Amino acid sequence: MGQQLPLRSDFDAAALRLAARRSRDSAQARRLLALAAIYDGASRTEAARIGNVTLQIVRDWVLRLNVEGLDGLIDRKAPGPMPRLTEAHRAELAAIIEQGPTSAIHGVVRWRLADLGQWLWEEFRVSVSKQTLSREVRALGYRKLSARPRHYAQAEGAIEHFKKPSPPS
Repeated sequence: MGQQLPLRSDFDAAALRLAARRSRDSAQARRLLALAAIYDGASRTEAARIGNVTLQIVRDWVLRLNVEGLDGLIDRKAPGPMPRLTEAHRAELAAIIEQGPTSAIHGVVRWRLADLGQWLWEEFRVSVSKQTLSREVRALGYRKLSARPRHYAQAEGAIEHFKKPSPPS
């Protein structure tokens, strides 16, 4: 069995209890009280019982207290999964959207999410769902816009002929 990690010498039980009393984070207060028990001479097992955790977690708390001080005992946001698209992928995606498809090369006349997903796979071997791709495209500042259909033989000014002014209020 290994040797126990020593606690920082610049803290004591009274200081940790005072910090726990002032803390607005209940999880941090629980950790501080468990570590204060160790400063008072309690065993790590008793501290684990006070904190309602295992010995390994008490050891992690000691490490965090030694390295980061009192702020090391505050809960952090979990990092979550790494995004599939990097900044380089996003830059290329923005460039290809801005450039627009070339029907001879890309085989489409306008970009759909499925087409952009296929392009990402062919270009970078990155598989992205349509929902994720939609979120990424919106984050880049693009929206799904469709042009209003217009007949090829529509006369210039024909629309103005059918517009009616609003009645005066």
